[in-house]
Amino acid sequence: MEDKLKGSDVQETKLSRREAFGISSAALATVAALGPLGAEAFQEPKPSDKHNAPNETDPGPQNHALAAENPDSEWPPMSDHGTIKPFKYPFSFARKRVESGGWTRQVTVRELPVSTEMAGVEMRLTAGGVRELHWHVEAEWAIMLNGSARITAVDSTGKGFVNDVIAGDLWLFPPGIPHSIQGLGPDGCRFLLVFDNGAFNEFHTFLITDWLTHTPKEVLAKNFNVPASTFDKVPKKELFIFQAELPGPLHEEQEQVAQGTGSLGSLYAFKASTMKPTKVTRGGEVKIIDSKIFPVTPISAAIVTLKPGGLRELHWHPNSDEWQYYIAGKGRMTVFGAATDARTMDFQAGDVGYIPISNPHYIENTGEGDLVFLEMFKASQYQDVSLAEWMAHTPHQLMEQHLGVGMSMLKDIPKQEIVIAPAERS
Repeated sequence: MEDKLKGSDVQETKLSRREAFGISSAALATVAALGPLGAEAFQEPKPSDKHNAPNETDPGPQNHALAAENPDSEWPPMSDHGTIKPFKYPFSFARKRVESGGWTRQVTVRELPVSTEMAGVEMRLTAGGVRELHWHVEAEWAIMLNGSARITAVDSTGKGFVNDVIAGDLWLFPPGIPHSIQGLGPDGCRFLLVFDNGAFNEFHTFLITDWLTHTPKEVLAKNFNVPASTFDKVPKKELFIFQAELPGPLHEEQEQVAQGTGSLGSLYAFKASTMKPTKVTRGGEVKIIDSKIFPVTPISAAIVTLKPGGLRELHWHPNSDEWQYYIAGKGRMTVFGAATDARTMDFQAGDVGYIPISNPHYIENTGEGDLVFLEMFKASQYQDVSLAEWMAHTPHQLMEQHLGVGMSMLKDIPKQEIVIAPAERS
């Protein structure tokens, strides 16, 4: 089922003072028993948008900058309740490993404990900067955020792959496939990597220099039928990310890697930068990329853009946890965890979000510009279940008996997938 986005009018719920501050019936009865003087003395605090009512004061030490970035954690909406583990971690909290050819940092289950199924890595490469030839046991899904890069790989039959990717393009390297990434001119690149294992560690991958350094030279000599001295200049420690010269012309390298065994063509790359959106309306757009259009990928994705005031409608995913990455803008998300538990958190560019399988949620654009984010799933095909679709295709009388929203409202819910609806009602 395709991703669905729904516009919303952003309106504050007007609560009574009793609802807003939880004054109990017993307390009100006590006030009544005290008579006019008692009622006058018991003045119920008034709600305040600035949260400076008597029961909202906070005279203790505060991190004002962090509180301003996370208003729904500082003062949660009345609908939040109970305890749900944090489902947000900013990449800016992660340690950067800086090398001669660029830098990298990661958010894994170690940083965000709820993120058990997937992990992410941000990486920046200079022009000519190389992420050393390596492989790992996890699948690697990637999106180019800025600049351009050359990627290489070789499969188990010896077929070679070389391709250039630009901002907006994707790639997927299956588990165990050796590969590399190199920044191109004029200013290298910056990209996001997503792995289908929450415990992935970018600093513990299989590197070609590391392997050869820890293999006896006489064994290497026998393997390649060359003198042992051939390997005297192999680095004594991993290169990891290092500065090098820019690669040669793409067509020349493609011809070189295809000699003898043939080429993999563009198998591991997907030109999402030129892909038409799956759906576009006044509320935004979405690109859904899974194995139906990118056959090699075991990871499905949605690239979502919400206009100001827009809402990624109430829904859940029945086949996978959801790993999110926020590219631009500001938003908020409430996750419902059953048994009355719900929590709202705010998100900005560079933040990671995570929702366990089948936990319902929404994403709302709370900023003045577009909100752009990724939805990532450890599943080859994208699936979601929409609250609106569920309600539209359940007998109206049964739904009315549950919710009491009125038969006319139930009859007016669209029967087809909306995907994206306007941010404002027409």
